Amino acid sequence: MPKTTFMGYRRPDGRVGIRNHVLILPTSICASDTAERIAHAVEGCVSFHNQNGCSQIACDEKVTIDAMAGFAANPNIYGIVLISLGCEGCQNDYVYDAIIKRTNKPIERIIIQQVGGSVKAVEEGTRLAKKLRAEADECVRTETDISELIFGTNCGGSDPSSGLGSNPLIGECSDWLVEHGATSVVCETPELFGAEKILARRAVNKEVGDELLKIVYDYEKYVHMFGGEMREGNPSPGNMRGGLTTLEEKSLGCVHKGGHAPLSAVYPYAADLEPHKGLVVMDTPGNDPSSVAGLIAGGCQIVVFSTGLGTPTGNAMAPVYRLTANKKTYEAMKDNTDLDASPTIYGPETMEEMRDKMLDDIVAVCNGRKVCAEVLGYTETALPHICNYM
Repeated sequence: MPKTTFMGYRRPDGRVGIRNHVLILPTSICASDTAERIAHAVEGCVSFHNQNGCSQIACDEKVTIDAMAGFAANPNIYGIVLISLGCEGCQNDYVYDAIIKRTNKPIERIIIQQVGGSVKAVEEGTRLAKKLRAEADECVRTETDISELIFGTNCGGSDPSSGLGSNPLIGECSDWLVEHGATSVVCETPELFGAEKILARRAVNKEVGDELLKIVYDYEKYVHMFGGEMREGNPSPGNMRGGLTTLEEKSLGCVHKGGHAPLSAVYPYAADLEPHKGLVVMDTPGNDPSSVAGLIAGGCQIVVFSTGLGTPTGNAMAPVYRLTANKKTYEAMKDNTDLDASPTIYGPETMEEMRDKMLDDIVAVCNGRKVCAEVLGYTETALPHICNYM
């Protein structure tokens, strides 16, 4: 039987992390290189290149601020050094206020224009990062029930093996975790098209089912605003080369990641996910780095990522555990793949045996074992755009 506990870091806000990072958080693209230099200067610090944060319409800016606040609040983060240029739309104060609404972690702040330029900002930021890192090093792991896990699921570079093997395996793990009190999250709204009514029928009530249908229909209307059709770009060229023929076929494979549990809630992008909630959906793009980022901004400590064709996608703030049920892909991309899930199709292991193996892996990652993306340093991060820059 898989273990029902892991060793995690209990945060002041009550959440439990599986990593103990200090986040150097740039509020805009103009602060991103400075934040990156600080993160590279202090071991145990992480950052990402924020392409947004300025010249955005109000609703776009809100999504960006919500995501940044969510990254800071993610339980894998001990504390934050908040870096801004000073004149961007996502002002330091705005992001700070959003963060403290979601968490009570330690936060240090730097505005590049006020400290005298980027060189001085790197010097001051490095000092503050070292201070937070020393505090973080005092944290100790404690035994934690598996019900504290918020389990993110994603897929990319899909082929028929995804829907036949790796996604059903994720669904089996999801069901087990939900049975033990955890939250499991399905995302990628464009990849629910054609399967949304199947998932909606599993909703705990009509309101939740209607919310799921609404995010799908709204997404299609949004694409129509720009003269696009969902089925023109999805399945992607790679999906089609891999053997998927229609978006509906892709979606029917995608929803297997949600297992068989009742659907209890639908969340907006980067919204604060509740623990102990069972199976939920987050409204995200299908684009892999931005959908993974939404999950992590919502509070997922780990994301499991199935692929048919292979991908190195990772994230600075949370481990992204990758699996494939395509034997050729596993052999070609072993360096980027954490689990060969091909026995779910070809044997000799049963689906239940593979489920237990994957759950053991997940607990090991929660306890500190690095996934391939962490070992290689892959941290692709993107945020969605609602509108072009102003």
